[in-house]
Amino acid sequence: MDDPAITLIDHGAEGEYQARVADSAAVGRLTWVRRDNVLTAEHALVPTEIGGRGIAGKLVEALIADAREQGWKIVPECTYVAAAFRRNPEWADLLA
Repeated sequence: MDDPAITLIDHGAEGEYQARVADSAAVGRLTWVRRDNVLTAEHALVPTEIGGRGIAGKLVEALIADAREQGWKIVPECTYVAAAFRRNPEWADLLA
């Protein structure tokens, strides 16, 4: 399987990461809201037709990479994102 194409949709105070795969029109999303330099990761949503491919993990990895690059902190409100932080203690410096 090819990696999903991840796109950041940034509307300033809110936005999302979107994941698309070549063989489906379905879109995985990780939504967030921003206040100053703190992003609250609200929801990771991956439709069942593209589930089981590690897409939610790729969405979180994109969030982490951008947070490091932009100097953002993250509040993992989404249970999936919170679990990813527990599995990756090296991300602890990004927690708000």
